[in-house]
Amino acid sequence: MIRFGTDGWRDIIAENFTYANVRAVAQAHAQYLLAQGAQRVVIGYDTRFQGPNFARVAAETLAANGLEVLLATAYVPTPVLSFAVVHLEAAGGVMITASHNPPLYNGYKIKGAYGGSATPEIAAGIEAELTRLRPTPAWNPEKNPIRGFDVRKAYYAALDRVLDLEVLRAYRGVIYHDAMGGAGAGWIEGYVKHAKLPVEVRAVHGVPHPLFYGVNPEPIPQNLESLSAVLATEQDPVFGTVTDGDADRVGAVTAGGHFFNSHQIFAVLLKHLHDRGLRGRVVKTVSTSTLINLLTARLGLDLEETPVGFKYITDAVLRGQSDPDQTVLIGGEESGGLAVRGHLPERDGILNSLLLLEAVARSGKSLGALFADLEADTGFRHFYDRNDLHLEAGFDKDAFMAHAASWTELAGDPVREVMTRDGVKLALASGAWALLRASGTEPLVRVYVEASSPEAQRALLEEATSRVRAFR
Repeated sequence: MIRFGTDGWRDIIAENFTYANVRAVAQAHAQYLLAQGAQRVVIGYDTRFQGPNFARVAAETLAANGLEVLLATAYVPTPVLSFAVVHLEAAGGVMITASHNPPLYNGYKIKGAYGGSATPEIAAGIEAELTRLRPTPAWNPEKNPIRGFDVRKAYYAALDRVLDLEVLRAYRGVIYHDAMGGAGAGWIEGYVKHAKLPVEVRAVHGVPHPLFYGVNPEPIPQNLESLSAVLATEQDPVFGTVTDGDADRVGAVTAGGHFFNSHQIFAVLLKHLHDRGLRGRVVKTVSTSTLINLLTARLGLDLEETPVGFKYITDAVLRGQSDPDQTVLIGGEESGGLAVRGHLPERDGILNSLLLLEAVARSGKSLGALFADLEADTGFRHFYDRNDLHLEAGFDKDAFMAHAASWTELAGDPVREVMTRDGVKLALASGAWALLRASGTEPLVRVYVEASSPEAQRALLEEATSRVRAFR
C-alpha cells in the first residue's frame, strides 16, 4: 500500500519502500508531469541506506517516459534539491529521503516547479495517477540519457542574497553544527568558506552515516546527547545548530548544553527579520507556540494558522509571490521547518542555521538572551514538550480522535475550546493547550503540550499520554 502523507510518500525500506513501489510512484509522477506539459525533472537523495539506488530507479522510470532527467552527482540537502528545481528550470523535483524518520524508512518527496513542497493539488494529482498506472516503457539510455548536476556554487550565491554578509563578516566566533550524519554534512562549513566568514565551524556527526549514529535524525533533545555534552562547557554566545536527515529542518543547543526548541527558533528569527526591516505575513501550523501569535500581534503583522504539513505553508508563500499584500515574512512549523522571505517557498535548515548566527552577531546577545527578551516583551512564558507514542496493533486512531474531542478537562484544567482542523487541539482555561494528532506515515500518535509553567506542562503531557495508552 502506497499512502501519501504531509510531504510525499514514506515507508519502511524493503517492506513497502521497494524498487517496485518506487517505480510505481515515479510512473504516476511521470504521468502527472507529462499531463502538465512538463519536460525536465531533477532528482536528489540524502545519506540513507540505498539512497543512490532508489534515486536511480526513479530517474530511469521518469526518463523512460520521455522526460529530461537530471540526477544529483552526490547526496544533497532537500533545500538544495528544491533550489535546483528553480535554478535548472525544471517542472518538478524528487528527493529520495524520509527526512527525520527512523533509519529503516526512506521516502519520495515531491517538489513543485516553484522549488517547494508539493501543494495538496499536486499530491492529489499524483495519487490519482497511481490508480491508473500505465506500463513503464523500457528505458533507453542513449535516447533518454540521465545527466548529473551540481548546484553548490549557485546555491551558496542564493544564500548571499538573503543573508546580511556585512554583519556576518564582522563576527568572530564559534558555531557548532551537528549534521546528525545526514545530508547537511559539510554544507555550513562550505558556505563559511565560500563567503569568507571569520567564523570557526566545529562539526559534530559531520560524516554521512546511513544509520545516523544510532538515533533518529530529528533535532529533539533525546537525539542530541553528543552535541549537548560538547556544549556543556561552552560559554554564551556560542551555540550549536542541528540539521535533520535531509537538512530542511533546524534545531539548536545553547552554551551549557541547553536545548533551544523550534518554537524559540521561530520566534527569534521572526523578530530578527523584523529588526532587519523586512515585513510580511506570518504563517504557522496549529502545533506551534502561542508566543508566535502574541509576537506577531505586537509587531503589527498578520497571522495565518494552517494544519500540520509544510505544503500548507508553501501554499501561503506562493500566494504571496503573486499578491504583494499576501507576502510571507516567515512561515514555520513545530518540527523545525521554516521558510523566510527572499528565499524559496521551502524549509531550509542550512539557511536558518546561518540566520541564527546572524541574529547573534547582529544583537551581540546569545540565543537564550534573545528569547528571554521576547518572553518579557509579550508577558508569555513558554514551556513545551511532545511525546511520540507508538501504537500497538489494532489501535483505532480514528476512534481515539473522536474520543479525545469529547474531553472536558485535562489534568484538572477545563477545556475552553476544541479545534479539529488537524487532529484534536484542546484550548484550556489556563491558556495552555494540548494537541493530539495521529501520524499519516507511522503507527503513532503525537501529543504536543504548551503551558506557562514547567509543572503544568509536565502534568498535561503525562495525563494526555496516559489517556492515549489506556485507550482501547
